[in-house]
Amino acid sequence: MNQNLSIISLVVHASLIVQLVMAGLVLASLASWTVIFGKLFGLRKVRAANEEFEREFWAGKNLNDLFNDATKRVNGAPMERIFATGMREFLKLRERRVGDVGALLDGARRAMRASFQREMDT
Repeated sequence: MNQNLSIISLVVHASLIVQLVMAGLVLASLASWTVIFGKLFGLRKVRAANEEFEREFWAGKNLNDLFNDATKRVNGAPMERIFATGMREFLKLRERRVGDVGALLDGARRAMRASFQREMDT
């Protein structure tokens, strides 16, 4: 009794339905790994962009310059978009001559929290 139990032999000698199921599983696996690696590379790109923005922010760059740079970029880092949203709200409230510093900061904080939530949802 000489049985060849190699994987190739088993697949070749399997019925058509079994071969179709295995082919479907291989395709599903390839699609899953494609998504996994796509997400991995996407997250690395986002992390690098966030770190670059954070370096600029903590380097002491003027906040207005940071805001101008952030509004010029179409696909900036998520942290940059959150910052831009908060800064936009801060400037809008300051234009309205809101005198209370706490109200200015609360408005900017609220806008940033909403922007953060949008970033987390995407």
